[in-house]
Amino acid sequence: MSTENEDGSRAAAPGRDGRTPQAGQEPGVPGADRTAPLPAVPPPPPQSPPPVPPAAHAAHAAAGPAPGSDPYGPQSQPSPSAPSAPPAWGTPQGHPAGPHPGAGAQPPYGPPPHAPGGDGSGGSGKPGKRRGGLVAAVLAAALVAGGIGGAIGFVAAERSGDNGSTTVSASTGGEAASRAPGSVAAVAAEALRSVVTIEASGGQESGTGTGFVYDKQGHIVTNNHVVAPAADGGELSVTFSDGRQYRAEIVGRAQGYDVAVIKLRGIGNDELKPLPLGNSDKAAVGDATIAIGAPFGLSSTVTTGIVSAKNRPVAAGGDGDSQASYMSAIQTDASINPGNSGGPLLDAKGNVIGINSAIQSTGGSDPYGGSSGGSIGLGFAIPINQADRVAQDLIKTGKPVYAVMGVLRNDSFNGKGAQISPQPVQGVDPVTPGGPADKAGLKPGDVITKLDDTVIDSGPTLVSQIWTYKPGDKVKVTYERSGRTATTTLTLGERVGDN
Repeated sequence: MSTENEDGSRAAAPGRDGRTPQAGQEPGVPGADRTAPLPAVPPPPPQSPPPVPPAAHAAHAAAGPAPGSDPYGPQSQPSPSAPSAPPAWGTPQGHPAGPHPGAGAQPPYGPPPHAPGGDGSGGSGKPGKRRGGLVAAVLAAALVAGGIGGAIGFVAAERSGDNGSTTVSASTGGEAASRAPGSVAAVAAEALRSVVTIEASGGQESGTGTGFVYDKQGHIVTNNHVVAPAADGGELSVTFSDGRQYRAEIVGRAQGYDVAVIKLRGIGNDELKPLPLGNSDKAAVGDATIAIGAPFGLSSTVTTGIVSAKNRPVAAGGDGDSQASYMSAIQTDASINPGNSGGPLLDAKGNVIGINSAIQSTGGSDPYGGSSGGSIGLGFAIPINQADRVAQDLIKTGKPVYAVMGVLRNDSFNGKGAQISPQPVQGVDPVTPGGPADKAGLKPGDVITKLDDTVIDSGPTLVSQIWTYKPGDKVKVTYERSGRTATTTLTLGERVGDN
């Protein structure tokens, strides 16, 4: 049985970033894993097939250490997970401080697919010769049209060699073509200058991830697991797409939400352009998405897709000294890989609707992502409406604020819904006396099946849904007791801080 307390402690927690659920965790809820990006790999010969990484399991979209790091993200030393005091609904689960497992393990994947320098198809190598017959026909058409004032935009170049081959070039003279406002190229060009690559290091841990400019005061929003290596006196380096580099410091971290805010040092009069924040509640399945980040260390990478699902419950982390995080995520098929963590998920207008945080990946014998690979089109982003609220709390006080119900969950429950533990756990009452659930009339053994109109099918789903609310919000709770269904209204309490 895994429980979760208002003090943030836990007995067990689900995996990170899409990994297979642990024992006691309800199936069907993606988790997440931290993984490490690799440095750029020298290009293969122009006509050789591109290297392909082996199939892998679930992985954190996170950051990656350089070679020699562990596949969970920051490299670290192995340490067994130690259960602590039981946890409570709506609070992150955590282990006592201790390094992550997997020290010194080589990243399980090979060079990034289609690494810079050529993919064997000739796309990034030298262009092949064009066939003279077809080009000559195009040229003839151009000359005829030009003779009658048609001007179709092609001009003759020069004949090369003795084979009569003729090339043509665009009439723009090599100038960059304009991009229509609202096109992916236009949105990306505008957003890239506000997206940064973050390198975090501390002790034996290091990692690389992404972030974006939140305000003109120099605050950068990213994932907690991106900056975690620098949490205890480590160093943060931030690089913009134009090459500008700054040192940064951590303003606050929310392990349960997997959100962090850092601040640039010494920006002086440098102009910062915050990315506009959208409304994640209004995002719809099928809407276009644009993800920007540094997958496998390749900064300023842009990928596109759609919103493929909303309110997807995702449980992440809870390994070593990290606490579990939960999100009711935006799911997207935009390609997201290790190193994209903390980067923005944009809508078609360039507004931030989410923070890329986790991916589901296939293969591998390690259910915790130890042999994780790249994107299979299942990426998860923290909705920006939630992340914005968390970021403001971190900037104001340096601490996160969580909504809580004041109950312990029973992770051994195999039915539909989330069951309140039927009995005390390590001396802790299943329903906190005088807490929100107690005041609403909930009892040990009750099975919660809905929060407002959202169906609750598991414990992690309940936690991720609770955290979409603010302390003080009133929610309608539907539950089953002794075979009967009932409803009650509950006012959520609050807990400040992760520990």
